[in-house]
Amino acid sequence: MKNEFLQTEEAIVAMLKTVYDPEIPVNIYDLGLVYKVDVDDDKNVRIDMTLTAPNCPAADFILEDVRMKVESISEVKSVEVNLVFEPEWDKDMMSEEAKLELGFL
Repeated sequence: MKNEFLQTEEAIVAMLKTVYDPEIPVNIYDLGLVYKVDVDDDKNVRIDMTLTAPNCPAADFILEDVRMKVESISEVKSVEVNLVFEPEWDKDMMSEEAKLELGFL
């Protein structure tokens, strides 16, 4: 059972890596915008994430893209995406690859 959850979580992370802010050439996962991914016993998924800025013009697009892509995973029953602003995002949350891509290294 544990292995099944790991596979589902890996599939979710892989899917999150296909979601991009239209203004930034790095996916939201490597940007550090995804704070938490919870999968319960019934395969309901809850994602806590943030945006690079609270007034991000692409917010609705990004949140809907996350929900639709994660829902497309066959094992996933439902998806709840929660937009949070605590802690506030900063560039130190990015992966090394994202920092390199955006010229921060």
